[in-house]
Amino acid sequence: MDIIYFLKGLLLGFSVAAPVGPIGILCINRTINNDFKSGFVSGLGAASADFIYGLIAALSLRIISTFLVDSQLYFQAIGFVFLLYLGIKTILKKKSRIELEDNNNFSLLKDYFSTLFLTITNPVTILFFLSVFSGLGLSYSNNKISSSVLLVIGVFTGSAVWWSVLCGITNKIRKRISNNYLKKIDIASGAILIFFAILIIFNLINEFK
Repeated sequence: MDIIYFLKGLLLGFSVAAPVGPIGILCINRTINNDFKSGFVSGLGAASADFIYGLIAALSLRIISTFLVDSQLYFQAIGFVFLLYLGIKTILKKKSRIELEDNNNFSLLKDYFSTLFLTITNPVTILFFLSVFSGLGLSYSNNKISSSVLLVIGVFTGSAVWWSVLCGITNKIRKRISNNYLKKIDIASGAILIFFAILIIFNLINEFK
């Protein structure tokens, strides 16, 4: 039954999103500084990027996937610059946005597209989905396209569930955090983001060796 692939994708998406990386740090920081919606929408941006790459793999769009994988060094360089920018911006932030303005739709769109862009700079995700499809015996050629798409939808849903849980827990903790600790949290979050950016640089150096 095709629904089995959706359930497998659900578990896969949840487990893949769970390890705390730069996206997780951004979601936690934005939830603490702003509110649940800001963190959750940020997580949805990352989940959407995974969905796009998964769909490309599911539809066997080899021209696009080959181009993205072959250009991964350029994408990673862009990701490094953007992640470094987010890290520095987080450290230098003086006040939480909730103190400066209402959390309007434009602000949420910025949250969404920033994590979408950051995640999209890692086209290796396509290789991950191709390996998953291969392991499950799914491909366009054997008429399993519907199962592949359901798997990708499941991955998106599982990821969204994780971001909802993470940001929900963080939002409850946020209510107990005084403004005096917000700056320390920003500095720590920004430093971690810069650390992940440095890891990208080391990876790029190794690729050129």
